[in-house]
Amino acid sequence: MSAPDFSTSDNTQQLAQEVSCLKAMLTLMLQAMGQADAGRVIIKMEKQIAQIDDENLAAVYSSTVKQIKQAYRQ
Repeated sequence: MSAPDFSTSDNTQQLAQEVSCLKAMLTLMLQAMGQADAGRVIIKMEKQIAQIDDENLAAVYSSTVKQIKQAYRQ
């Protein structure tokens, strides 16, 4: 069994595009799950954010989850 290559470019623009792609893929996965299961996943993500000690990191995570939730609702 070989390990997949998840290498990332040092280019900031390309990294930003990869992050946007991952947000979109996560949103599509949540939509495919169904409302009840997707809701549980979102609640678990929000609980994880509440446990982060670093306020700046928690704010970034929270913003990301809000973006995903907004896209999920559309």
